[in-house]
Amino acid sequence: MRRRRFLQLAAGTAAVSALPALAAADNYPSRPVRLLVGYGAGGVNDIVARVTGQMLAERLGQNFVVEDHPGAGSNLATEMVVRAAPDGYTLLEASTSNAWNATIYQNLAFDFIRDIAPVASTVQTYNVMLVNLSFPAKTVPEFIAYAKANPGKINLGSAGPGSSPHLYGELFKSLTGTDLVTVHYRGDGPAVPELIAGRIQVMFGSVVTWIEQIKAGKVRALAVTSAARTQLLPDLPPVGEYVPGYEGVGWQGIAAPKNTPADIVAKLNKEINAGLADPKLKARFADMGAEIFANTPAGFGKFVADYTAKWAPIIRAAGVKAG
Repeated sequence: MRRRRFLQLAAGTAAVSALPALAAADNYPSRPVRLLVGYGAGGVNDIVARVTGQMLAERLGQNFVVEDHPGAGSNLATEMVVRAAPDGYTLLEASTSNAWNATIYQNLAFDFIRDIAPVASTVQTYNVMLVNLSFPAKTVPEFIAYAKANPGKINLGSAGPGSSPHLYGELFKSLTGTDLVTVHYRGDGPAVPELIAGRIQVMFGSVVTWIEQIKAGKVRALAVTSAARTQLLPDLPPVGEYVPGYEGVGWQGIAAPKNTPADIVAKLNKEINAGLADPKLKARFADMGAEIFANTPAGFGKFVADYTAKWAPIIRAAGVKAG
């Protein structure tokens, strides 16, 4: 009888202790939510965060305030979220760089996979293999043949060490055995006139940065870095059609501090995935070269862990280190 009474009391206590968490999820969000971005205004991360924040605000009836905190390859914003209260009111616009930084930076004050709770993935992004108009190659096989016949004579543009143009270019060099000279710029933007003028000959550039130049016929697009053809550039084949194993796909999603209540994470995931199913939102993302990428929190977490492991040896082989 005493044991039965103890178990009844314990069950009652557990039920009572669960009430505040349930109430928190029911009322969440009851005040504005901060969504931190590790890059400056106007970039892909910032734009995706603002579209996602607006969608969540409409669905949950509370403001999602996007704050840009550029610095240290997005590590500044990430650490701010890691140190924030795990209550769902400070979120991170997580992205590809978070996975890459685990290898690029040797002394981070946090472990992204350990210290962040995955909430929901939102989009995947891809780049475009571009050459200037005077370059003789018009296809990926022609480019590879020309590069092998002219080792060390082709300049490969990069948006900076550890950027997607850099690492997608390094992956291409590794898989094709081509000798390209990497030239770093401070972002995609400064490389635009350099490629057009022919001072660099090839670049795996961001679709968002280069789409207008492609449409205007100022550069020649050879292929996309995604695994399949894309809605925005349907006539371009994937690089992987000619280079087995090649795929350069980035991603974005929402993350929260570790120990954020599971019911709040579940609520955010449900609303984000419902919003991503909206055809208008899909079209809006497609116009900026982003494909919808919905997932569960657990699925998103596994994806990030696998992605981190996949790129680590490529980053090490390229000798990419934080400057």
